[in-house]
Amino acid sequence: MTISATEPSGPAALFDPPFVVDEPDRHAIPFVFNTGHSGAVYPASFLAASRLDGLSLRRSEDAHVDRLFAPVVGLGAPLLRAHFPRAFLDVNREPYELDPRMFEGRLPPYANTRSMRVAGGLGTVPRVVADGQEIYGGRIPATEAVARIETLYKPYHRTLRGLIQRTAKSHGCCILIDCHSMPSTSLGRDDAKADVILGDRYGTACTPALIDAFEAQFQARGFRVVRNKPYAGGFITEHYGEPNLGRHALQIEINRALYMNETSLALTADFAGLVVALESIVAAVATGSAEVTFPRMAAE
Repeated sequence: MTISATEPSGPAALFDPPFVVDEPDRHAIPFVFNTGHSGAVYPASFLAASRLDGLSLRRSEDAHVDRLFAPVVGLGAPLLRAHFPRAFLDVNREPYELDPRMFEGRLPPYANTRSMRVAGGLGTVPRVVADGQEIYGGRIPATEAVARIETLYKPYHRTLRGLIQRTAKSHGCCILIDCHSMPSTSLGRDDAKADVILGDRYGTACTPALIDAFEAQFQARGFRVVRNKPYAGGFITEHYGEPNLGRHALQIEINRALYMNETSLALTADFAGLVVALESIVAAVATGSAEVTFPRMAAE
């Protein structure tokens, strides 16, 4: 069952709907999956405002990741997935990480204008796509950034927070898996051969048993795994990972070369096999075949 965002307004009305939750028939496992960077709906007005063509804008997109992890719904976990693209709004940032160089007009006084991500052009409303190309030909109104945050970012995070709270209440703990993909060219010398990068904010976002279990299951199937380098987890992993409260968050980055042509974004013949492998990995961890016990929610 798929549940859509309701009554979109402002920038959210450009998407029909802005995001959806694919709900299982029965929420059987204490997992929530999120694909906030896989949105692939590019409104005509956004394309007209950009100096880039559609394919260039998609360089920031975690293309097809929602499809890679779609089988988790059949295993009994909800999957939250964005329709709006990361180049339009990035939900894996603080709500107001904004670059003042981008905007006409005054930003809210509480905006974070000096983070490293803002400096790199990759704030909540990005200035550049992942390969550093400027998105816009000129400045955009500051009111537009605020509208995207109010009508897209905040409802998205309310939905994600609700899924986490519901899961923790019904299962005694919650395991959030934040699903991403990485360009093969982004890997440095030490991790050039990584198929998967697992990010737990260097041990602060989840119990060690969770990252250990996923690492073991990936490795058992021949995947080369690296932890936290260069992707330790973004805002979502850091913000929602509270292992002392029984709420665990883990970011999974999949090397795009494993399943698609990174230039055209077309799927390769290896895609189907990767889907099967990911489903089996999640099932193995979730059913306890990895022989781990996850700390549960602390007593109120």
